[in-house]
Formats: sequence, C-alpha cells, structure tokens
Amino acid sequence: MNLLIIAATVIVSFTAFNKPLLFENLKFNAYAIRYGKNYYRFLSYGLIHADMVHLLVNMFVLYSFGRNVEPAFQSLFGTLPGSGVYTFMYVAAIAFSTLVAYGRYRNDPSYNAVGASGAVSAVVFASILLHPQGNIMFIFLPVPIPSPVFGVLYLAYSAYMARRAQDNIGHDAHFYGAVFGFLFPILLQPWLFTRFIQILFNL
Repeated sequence: MNLLIIAATVIVSFTAFNKPLLFENLKFNAYAIRYGKNYYRFLSYGLIHADMVHLLVNMFVLYSFGRNVEPAFQSLFGTLPGSGVYTFMYVAAIAFSTLVAYGRYRNDPSYNAVGASGAVSAVVFASILLHPQGNIMFIFLPVPIPSPVFGVLYLAYSAYMARRAQDNIGHDAHFYGAVFGFLFPILLQPWLFTRFIQILFNL
C-alpha cells in the first residue's frame, strides 16, 4: 500500500501542478471547510504539494520509512489487515494533523496548507516507536542520530516554529502528525510502549 499511496500522491500532485483550479479546490482551507462545507479538504490537501521539491522530499521520506513500518504492521496484524492499518493510520494522520489549524484559522479565508508532511511525520514516528534502537541520517548531515533523539528534537523544533509562525510551513501539522503516528500503534497494541521503554533503557 505504501507504493500505491506514493503513486496516487505523485499523480494527483503532478496533475494539480498544471491545473490551478484543481489545486485551489483541493488545498486545505479552514474557512472553506467551515463555511463552504468542503469537508473533503481535510484529506485532499495531502495529495497536492507546493512544488516539485516539496513532493519529492515527502515521497522519499515516505518510501524510506514506510517500507519498514508497513511490514512491521503486517507482522503485528497479519498481511492484509496490517496494510489496512497502515493505510488507515496514514489517512487519519492527514486529517488529525490539521485539527489545530482548523480551530485556529476557521475564520481566516487567507490561510491555506498543502502537502502530506503531517502523514509522513506519522509514519516516521511510528518507525521510531517500532525501532527505537535505529538511527536516522540525512543526506546533508551524514551523521547517524539515534531515532528517539531525533524524535525529541523534531517535536521541539516543530513546536517552536509553530509558535513563531513566520514562514509558510505547517509546523503544527508536522508536530501533531508525529504525535499521532507514535500514539496510534500504542492504542491498538499497548504493549508496544512497554517494549519501546525496555529497548530504550535496555531493561
């Protein structure tokens, strides 16, 4: 399912690049959701991206982490159910990550958001929960960072930047998508948190 999600996102994003009206109708706009009852925007914005770099970065990260998280879910829940749980988590994270923005900007017609970053953050943090002993590396910073350390730094940075609100990046979506991705598997399998703590502290 991870590859299908990537394919669908790439196809819709590429189409929207060349069709401004489609892009306009799919992006997250809390005002349009509240007063236009365009509830589909809670999900559709995750299929479009601001530009090619935005799309490629999100899809690369999704491919890199999703190829580990989806098989882990398949091991936990069975092959087909596991893929279903993975897909549900991804889609639910798209909606969940915008709830705070909806509450904050529901009366502001100028606020818009696009991109799958909230859902991608959920997949990354599900990976941290499932593989706390792992490391995360960046192309521009080829130094392994322990996954839990990266998680803490990522949440702190996202929370700080969300409070500043001085750029056009949905840091709120990053933060709440990440939190959702960490907690969602625990809601289904509470023992995963105990396992996470045991591995983290070598208990």
